Amino acid sequence: MTSFSFDLLATDGTARLGRINTAHGAIDTPAFMPVGTAGTVKAMLPGSVAATGAQVVLGNTYHLMLRPGAERVARLGGLHRFMNWPGPILTDSGGFQVMSLAKLRTLTEDGVTFQSHHDGSRHHLTPESSMAIQHLLDADITMAFDECTPFPATVEQAAQSMRLSMRWAARSKAAFVPRPGYGLFGIVQGGIHPELRAESAKALQEIGFDGYAIGGLAVGEGQEAMFATLDVTTPHLPADRPRYLMGVGRPSDIIGAVLRGVDMFDCVMPTRSGRTAQAFTRRGTVNLRNARHQDDPRPLEEGCPCPACRDHSRAYLHHLIRSEEILGPMLLTWHNIQAYQDLMKGLRDAIAAGRVADFAAEAARLEALGDIEAP
Repeated sequence: MTSFSFDLLATDGTARLGRINTAHGAIDTPAFMPVGTAGTVKAMLPGSVAATGAQVVLGNTYHLMLRPGAERVARLGGLHRFMNWPGPILTDSGGFQVMSLAKLRTLTEDGVTFQSHHDGSRHHLTPESSMAIQHLLDADITMAFDECTPFPATVEQAAQSMRLSMRWAARSKAAFVPRPGYGLFGIVQGGIHPELRAESAKALQEIGFDGYAIGGLAVGEGQEAMFATLDVTTPHLPADRPRYLMGVGRPSDIIGAVLRGVDMFDCVMPTRSGRTAQAFTRRGTVNLRNARHQDDPRPLEEGCPCPACRDHSRAYLHHLIRSEEILGPMLLTWHNIQAYQDLMKGLRDAIAAGRVADFAAEAARLEALGDIEAP
């Protein structure tokens, strides 16, 4: 079986072209991971997700431990077999969901005790139990258990939270079961404070991880602050390990982060937007609920290979949304994931050709134009 590794293939400025090798296949980077929180990318078949060019999907420890249960998934052959996704899977540790979803959470040095948002049942999640759950799920990439620092937070609050996450990172590393093709990522915390980000990155490298994630961003700080934090964080991360910006984001966020040396991304935005009539195009976001589309025979985006654009008109997509037909969210979700995968391929090709700055400038120019004129 292949070992878990990262090959840095090319650079263009700070932008990086690479490949992550895992037990269930390779991931070309920069990469966007569709979010399959509960063992499914919402409104998509696994084959449809793969058809967009996606190579890796994300699952979530918090949701899967509550329902159907990690032990059940393991008995049924692991998450790859359970959800019929043969490629790589990354699992979030559950820390963010405990913060954002759980009822009556109690945080201690040991871990977090919380009530399920489903039925109020009580659970205790620690670095050790998070590693065990992700092992049962058979995740190719396991995330260290951390506390997602809320925003805004004072320097003192951010420091306390980050240092707890670093202690939990060491416990996560000790509890992780190494095996060929499987990796463990640490998560850099520290809010928007440069000195805390540097301290966190140093602490994680002393522990030693297969990859390094940047957490605690895209939580309300805004794009300018996020980019400023990346500017002072990625230089502290090793060049021979993949870098993952968690929970990001809009296409312009992703492009800006790639220019700052980030390799991996995930976000619910393309799938959630697809379920609310929002479509991502090169010329910005389109709301298919708007009446301006009702007589438009043109595709959503010219040249897009997804079935929403290839086989249907804006008028039909508008009709599906207004009629509340389930096919509407399905088609728009497919389109959005396709749009994100096309963006990543464009970025990879641009880095390989040494023209990523031009690619970014052209993407910004097209988005600024806004949607095509109504017929």
